[in-house]
Order: sequence, then structure tokens, then C-alpha cells
Amino acid sequence: METVLKKIQLLQLMFACFLMFGQVSVKRLNDPSIVAQHKRMTFESWGDWRPYPKYFLGIQTNFAYATVWGMWSPSINRHYKEGADIRPLKTSGEQNLRFAQLKFQEEDAKKINAASDTIYKRSVQDLAHWTSATVDADPLWLLYYKRMLKPITEFPDTPQNFTEWRLNDEPTYEALKTTGTLKRLQEELDLIKEKYSMSRSIDMPRGKRFIMYHETLIRWRTFVKELRRYNNRTMLLLDYKNILNSHLPTALPTPWTPASDKGIVQNVIQQYKYRY
Repeated sequence: METVLKKIQLLQLMFACFLMFGQVSVKRLNDPSIVAQHKRMTFESWGDWRPYPKYFLGIQTNFAYATVWGMWSPSINRHYKEGADIRPLKTSGEQNLRFAQLKFQEEDAKKINAASDTIYKRSVQDLAHWTSATVDADPLWLLYYKRMLKPITEFPDTPQNFTEWRLNDEPTYEALKTTGTLKRLQEELDLIKEKYSMSRSIDMPRGKRFIMYHETLIRWRTFVKELRRYNNRTMLLLDYKNILNSHLPTALPTPWTPASDKGIVQNVIQQYKYRY
């Protein structure tokens, strides 16, 4: 029975202590000086220096004010009261500046993320054009280079006659073969086809691939132009030959031996008498 009474008394004592400390804590939270400090340090105004001073016959009589803000207060308190406005949440306060800087950092982070996404997407696109497995699907290849480079694939790798070399006739082919020109043309053809094959089969950046396409196309045009020049030259020689054959007499003239210079002049006059 005594034990139960002791427990009840202990509980009553604890409850009383709880009520007493609870009231004290509430009183401290509602202390006017603390409230003024909160207002001063947040956003309302720089002031309300509680506790207030009290004077009697010009003498400070409020001990609390004298020890907090007055002559008996620490120098740091007086400097704080008389110093600049250091509210962290004022318009130009330090905390507001931090909030603004944080906002700017968030915007920069969004821009960085957007740029990173763009770089990633561009890298994926570049990777799609990097490999040789997707070269046939490239728009620029389909629109232009496929058609312009098609004659390279249609030209024989090792032409054996004038038809495969795209020459006009057999004499032209034999002449080029005799002079060694066909050997040099074959070497140039091998280089063109090898460059074309490399541009289609090797993994490389899209820009470099199209540069190789363009270089191959230029060399191919030069090669075709040289073949055309040989054909034109042969045709020109044949035309000259036909012209000469048409103007030369079919039989040799009878030899004559003039007796004197007078005879030579008369013979020339007789020959060109009706031509002019």
C-alpha cells in the first residue's frame, strides 16, 4: 500500500514539474525582447531595442536596459545597436541574396542539363552516322552522292579492251597500251575504287566520310575527262588524216626535168592557171 502511495505522489510531482516548466517555456517564447529580436533579424524593421530605458532625474533606472544596451552592456551589443542594418531577410539582405543566387544556380543547372541532353542526343545522332552499317540511310548520300558515284561501281575493275575502257576504237586502245598510258590509268582507277571502298566500309565521322566522297568524285571526274581527251585527240588525228587523203593525188606525177629557169616558171604558171 505504501509503495502505491509513493508511486502516486511521484507521478503528481512529475506532473507538477511538467506544468511549471511548461509555463516557464511559454513565457520565454512570448518574451517581448525575444519577439523584438525576431522582428529585427527577419524583415520588419531595424529597431525596437527592448528592454526600453527608464530615467529618473536623468539617471538610468532600468537595470535590464543598462546591462543589455546601456553603459554596462558589452561593447559588442552597443556596436550592434548603433551599427548598420544587417537584417538577413531585407531587400538586399544576405539571406535574400543567397535565395536569389540559388535561383540563378537553378536556372544555370537547367541550362546545363538542357545542353547536356542536346550533346547526348547529338552524340547519339553522330554515332548513328559514325558506323559504316548506316551509311546507306544518310540523306545526303541518298540525295546526291549515290547518283554521282554510281559510275565508279559500274566501271570495270580491270578493263581488258577498248570497249571496257570507254575508248572509241581499237587503234586508240593499242596506242595507249603501247605508250604505257593505260598502265597509269589503271593505277589511277585502282586508287579511285580503293578510296570509294574505304569511304563506304570504314567507321568514321559523318563529315570526314563526305569529304572522302567529294575527293573521290573529283578524282573520278578528272579520270573521265582524261579518257575523253584521248578519244577527242584520236578523232582529231583521224579527221586530219582523212582531210590529207582527200586532197593528195592518188598517183604520183610524172617526173620532169626542166631545161632552164624559164621552163620552171612556165610549168608553174601552166599548173595554177585555172585555180586563181
